[in-house]
Amino acid sequence: MTDIGGFQDHVARIDLSEGSVDYEPIDDEDARKYIGARGLGVKYVFEQGPDVDPLGPDNLLAFMNGPLSGTQTTMSGRIAVCTKSPLTGTVTDSHHGGWSGARLKWAGFDGLLVEGEADEPVYAYIEDGEVELRDASHLWGEGFHDTRDAIEEEVDGAYGKNLSIMGIGPGGENGVKYACIMNEDDRASGRGGTGCVMGSKNLKAIVVKSGTKMPKPADKETFMEGHQQAMQAIQESEVTAPNEGGLSMYGTNVLMNIGEEMDGLPTKNGRYTSTESMRDAEGVDIDAERVSGENVRENILVDEPTCHSCPVACKKEVEVTAMHKGEEMNVRTESYEYESAYALGPNSGHTERDDIALMIDRCNDMGVDTIDTGNMLAMAMEMTEEGKLEDEGGLDWGDSETMIEMIERIARREDDLADLLAEGPKRVADRKDAHENSLAVKGQTIAAYDPRCMKGMGIGYATSNRGACHLRGYTPAAEILGIPEKVDPYEYEGKGELTAQFQDLHAISDSFDICKFNAFAEGIEEYVTQYNGMTGRDVTEDELLEAGERIYNLERYYNNLVGFDGSDDSLPERFLEDGIPGQGASEGEYCELEEMKEEYYDHRGWVDGVVPDEKLDDLGIDIGPGTGVSAGDSAAPADD
Repeated sequence: MTDIGGFQDHVARIDLSEGSVDYEPIDDEDARKYIGARGLGVKYVFEQGPDVDPLGPDNLLAFMNGPLSGTQTTMSGRIAVCTKSPLTGTVTDSHHGGWSGARLKWAGFDGLLVEGEADEPVYAYIEDGEVELRDASHLWGEGFHDTRDAIEEEVDGAYGKNLSIMGIGPGGENGVKYACIMNEDDRASGRGGTGCVMGSKNLKAIVVKSGTKMPKPADKETFMEGHQQAMQAIQESEVTAPNEGGLSMYGTNVLMNIGEEMDGLPTKNGRYTSTESMRDAEGVDIDAERVSGENVRENILVDEPTCHSCPVACKKEVEVTAMHKGEEMNVRTESYEYESAYALGPNSGHTERDDIALMIDRCNDMGVDTIDTGNMLAMAMEMTEEGKLEDEGGLDWGDSETMIEMIERIARREDDLADLLAEGPKRVADRKDAHENSLAVKGQTIAAYDPRCMKGMGIGYATSNRGACHLRGYTPAAEILGIPEKVDPYEYEGKGELTAQFQDLHAISDSFDICKFNAFAEGIEEYVTQYNGMTGRDVTEDELLEAGERIYNLERYYNNLVGFDGSDDSLPERFLEDGIPGQGASEGEYCELEEMKEEYYDHRGWVDGVVPDEKLDDLGIDIGPGTGVSAGDSAAPADD
């Protein structure tokens, strides 16, 4: 057990095969070494065994909050979902905002550890430190939005007041490898197929009912000092300042026009680095400005809700009425995000703003990740053009009407094309000899940052422990926004070390669990002061950074035991030399991946992408068999 402040010292271990719930405390040493949320969640998943089948009953699905979750700490409304990914085969963690993480803490829990497989669909109801498994057969097959409304009526609670839900749609039920977990605010644990794992367990939803019971800091004076520092930094930042900063005014989609102007916006499955380049080359009517945060705010914005304890309010709720197949459709949704708009828009060859809103809403209702869904559709469009989907029918570039329909078809696996695309990029590439059409790393597709323009994202995608991801180490903070200082986006030297530093810092914030957007204003000083104040500990900046490094290395160690090494730290060929060069401001640019990998591994102390045993010892990672690799080895051993 632990007496560290911020913890409830209460975890539920739910065995769906047995229909049983047991309760256990948090191990004190683990809480000190791995902080919470992401760190502790990955530790639990590791202990379950790296060799588990991602869709088997032994795979653990861990819903974890951290010592700062649900507290007065700014932007502390996050929760981590950790598991072995059915999309990538790696360990993964996927986070969402809103209120469900805070309410889980207020209901008396640090985490829910779910294993097994229920005989029939169930949902877990959480209240006052207890978990009850309830029948969900009547909800199976329903979209997430109808599921949410039905549960709200059943449990006599009210969203926005005392009730939260984390659940899946048909995508998770039908084993779409990039299915996500949604909450009532259309926030998603989107990446890695966490919803697919949840569906394999016949678990439709996690329902949390609680009042507002924020934990009190162990050292109030220190906490308030850190809290005031953080608030001042947020208010003074050009990015986060409430009602003034770019993120507060336009949401994440503030980056659409910026990425376009830099020629760093992957377009038409990454063939181009901006919509302007595509327009000039092909003479098509496409323009990123139409789907930008500025355009959204001016034309379709209807509300600006926020997550627990967040003054920034980056969530932009939109409403559109659009004609689809001769039918007028009205949609209101919170989640018109940059990544979603990129993948379902420019990267799929169109910029139909209102159609994208329909697609986002349908992805949310069906419970599939907007990034991987959009990128899978773009991959299918390119494969169609090359004659690789003749048997399945294919999909034309920029066909937004068919894209809207395809989302539900994929979620329900309604036909041959949908069934194929539901398997994710790696399996599609293997089956159709289409690896050159995939924008994936370790089986997960890239986000809206072109590595021919932002070289830090190149090494970031390649070395992310959960597959291509912008949120493992957000180097665009430095490459675009100059945070903590401006670096040249086209320069590759120094990006290996910079990326590792961002990765470790984000491992800390993910384990607190607070929003990464605070890093646009806050730094390690504010992190340490708030953490020490809440927990009553007295860690130094170096000690906290070492904890972030430990978490990142634990994840890499897990992946090494699964069979991943430096050969998997790769990028799609079109971003590398002899691929497709950047255009416009990025004209002629490629991503110098091998040079950055050498610098990155040297900084990490890894051997060809493998954590040597000496590194594990140095960081106090004392679980598992070790990798068997020495720091003196020149390369990782071949797989047996």
